[in-house]
Amino acid sequence: MTNRRTRSINVAKKSSLVLVSGRGYEQLAHEVAELLGIEVLPMKIYDFANGEIYAQISESIRGKDVFVIQSHTDPINKLIMEQLIMIDALKRASAHRVTAVMPSFGYARQDKKHKPREPITARLLCDFYKTAGADRIMTVDLHAPQIQGFFNGPVDHIEAMPLLVRYFKENHDLRNVTIVSPDAGRTKVAEQWSRRLDGCPIAFVHKTRDITTPNKVKTGRVVGDVKGRDCIITDDMIDTGGTIVGAANALKNAGASSISVAATHGIFSAPAVQRLSSASLREVVCTDTIPIPEEKRFKGLTVLSAATLLAPAIRGVFEGQSLGRVMMNNDNNLKFVQYTHLSDDIDIEETEV
Repeated sequence: MTNRRTRSINVAKKSSLVLVSGRGYEQLAHEVAELLGIEVLPMKIYDFANGEIYAQISESIRGKDVFVIQSHTDPINKLIMEQLIMIDALKRASAHRVTAVMPSFGYARQDKKHKPREPITARLLCDFYKTAGADRIMTVDLHAPQIQGFFNGPVDHIEAMPLLVRYFKENHDLRNVTIVSPDAGRTKVAEQWSRRLDGCPIAFVHKTRDITTPNKVKTGRVVGDVKGRDCIITDDMIDTGGTIVGAANALKNAGASSISVAATHGIFSAPAVQRLSSASLREVVCTDTIPIPEEKRFKGLTVLSAATLLAPAIRGVFEGQSLGRVMMNNDNNLKFVQYTHLSDDIDIEETEV
């Protein structure tokens, strides 16, 4: 009798977990749903002739725990607005709780004022989501961790580092490795990588940014000994590739033996593909928090699935578990789909690490 009742409760509880997806990256949403053992709830979403967005839920979600997944990618402003409209529709349909899942958080680089009379758009975006009806936010590797404090509610900040580190452990010889931060601001992240790699050396590249011109940096000298070392540059995102390529050139001039890159968000805005393809890089490894279409893939690029980060986090929040403990357990059972551009074709390999 007890076992039958427990099974009924589990089935009923699982049925109250709902995952919906915007049009930003539906494939990732379906991968997450597959890992959760559920299906993505269909929504009717379309554009009016004047560009306005319409969204309607296909069935009742009254009392449900709903997770709205949307990658903030191009066209970023439209997709953000679409997710806000979806959240409003869900809240008005009496969802018990609505979690905005953003594998990549838009406007994360606008987290503070660099000059007078500038906006802090990351804070504005958090206010938008709270007003729309989001009860909590879930995202991966914020550009600036203090953004968590901009939202008046819980923020689940997931790190992609375990996934990236395990990949390098399984696929690279790390006996001669040095972790490199592309600027002084990310040396703490490099130290975390070092701790996961048995205390390997770290270095950083001195960089200055022209705050009057977007995506323009000036790379200086390397701080730390990288001569004859296998270097891994770590960063949260690759946009136009200027920072990464500048750091790679500085490392090469300093005598690095090989240079690889590990990043969470592969934005790859032009001319990133051209820059990265022509740079002296052994491999570029990122996750697919943002869709990476065929035209943005290049030789030496490896893409790891972010679904194995998002699915256990969603399950943990839904079940009321400690997210830190959930992700720690997940660290030891990572599975990912790996896409490696070694030639003109994409080799796809499912790996357990």
